[in-house]
Amino acid sequence: MVRKILFTLLAGFMLSSTQAQETNRDTGQAGKPAPHVEQAFQPAHPSSTPQPLVYIIPIKKMIEPALLYVVRRGVDEAVRNDADAIVLQMDTTGGRVDSAVAIVGALGHSEIPVYTFVEKEAISAGAMIALSTSAIYMKQGSIIGDITPISMGMSGGVQDLPEAEKEKMTSYVAAHVRSAAEQGGHDPDLAEAMVRRDIEYKVNDTVISKSGTVLTLTSTEAEQLVGEDQHPLLSKGTVKDIDAMLEVLGLPNAKKRILEISSAEKLARLIAGIAPILMMIGLGGLWLEFKTPGFGIFGIAGITCLLLFFFGHHIAGLAGMEDILLFIIGIAFLAIEIFVTPGFGLMGISGLLLIFFSLINAMVEHVPGKWRPISFSPETFSVPLLKVTLSFCGALALVFAAGKFLPKTKIFQSLTLDSVLPDPAEDGDLLGLEGLAHSDLRPGGTAYFNDRKIDVVTYGDYIRRETPIRVVEVHGNRIVVEDISRG
Repeated sequence: MVRKILFTLLAGFMLSSTQAQETNRDTGQAGKPAPHVEQAFQPAHPSSTPQPLVYIIPIKKMIEPALLYVVRRGVDEAVRNDADAIVLQMDTTGGRVDSAVAIVGALGHSEIPVYTFVEKEAISAGAMIALSTSAIYMKQGSIIGDITPISMGMSGGVQDLPEAEKEKMTSYVAAHVRSAAEQGGHDPDLAEAMVRRDIEYKVNDTVISKSGTVLTLTSTEAEQLVGEDQHPLLSKGTVKDIDAMLEVLGLPNAKKRILEISSAEKLARLIAGIAPILMMIGLGGLWLEFKTPGFGIFGIAGITCLLLFFFGHHIAGLAGMEDILLFIIGIAFLAIEIFVTPGFGLMGISGLLLIFFSLINAMVEHVPGKWRPISFSPETFSVPLLKVTLSFCGALALVFAAGKFLPKTKIFQSLTLDSVLPDPAEDGDLLGLEGLAHSDLRPGGTAYFNDRKIDVVTYGDYIRRETPIRVVEVHGNRIVVEDISRG
């Protein structure tokens, strides 16, 4: 039974890893850059390969959790493949702030230069993400800015909030926008002018944005030279397309790999939202399967839920194969403790710890291209630890409820599968027969009646091996016994 479980887990994850690969697109010759653009940025590895490698991540339409998974995957693959640059191809009117903040964090851990090409619009959450990159280039006629937060009502329209709540939300977003600008090396005051309409932004004596308006820049306005050193206000230049941008960056004729949101990543978004429920059913199902003879619906439900859990977090760029391996080893240790060694000792405790650690680590964000978490601070592990703890408690409650109520129901008969089948002709002879428990009955196991070994089940109570028992019910393949050692 254990071998079936391990084989199913391994086969499922090999399939999910194959389906999660991105579609690569090789594009052609680069265009020409705008004449005023300075070639100030150099590739990360100018001589590492004959043909530079660039990962392009489209940031289009709504910014939402599935896009975060693509960004994580893109940064991780770029690091592993020693890419020269990552380019965000942006055309978005915004989206969820929490997803934008998480994307900014993922980009901040990249060891590879990240650039933004604004194709048409970089508004709201899109502008926040663009500000976190080391250089921004814009296409003629594109715009960037307007990060003022809004609250959407249940009907889909903009919700009007009280002044105190509005200021609280605006202050939160402004802090993250300033932090993103600092990460990308841009002016935090300019970034805040995109959030707050009540501040004036100017460089020296030149007013860029008047008080009462939220800063939004066109491609021409963003590339204007300001200050005594005549540096670009925000954009490094206006270029025709990504090919022209890469030529400016010193990466002409680069091989481009374009990542897009796959159906698997959309599914991963749903799975991440119900992760505690999947863990609870998965752990509870496997424990109940260990406790009953044969292989049935408990094992199927447990394996399916755990497959979905690891699949979703693997696609989300969190769970790695090492987490899956640790979980399988933990399950194996636990199975050995239940079926081989008496009592509950080192093997069982080690198995539970490995399972616990693998589930937590599968939900922790990691450094791109590496196994270790982005940080060992309590904040990194607090949410995953809470989810796993709640799931373990839920699994224990599920096992307790199943052990208490299922044995008394007719449904339990169809959930218990026996590997050793009695002869139907001798069913009448089994009733009232006394024998010894061959294994611990938890509640299922095996027993000897004279020289005959039969799979049996109790009413839900635990009976130790070598305990005298008696057959009290016979229903086809289901043989129910009771402890008679106490008289």
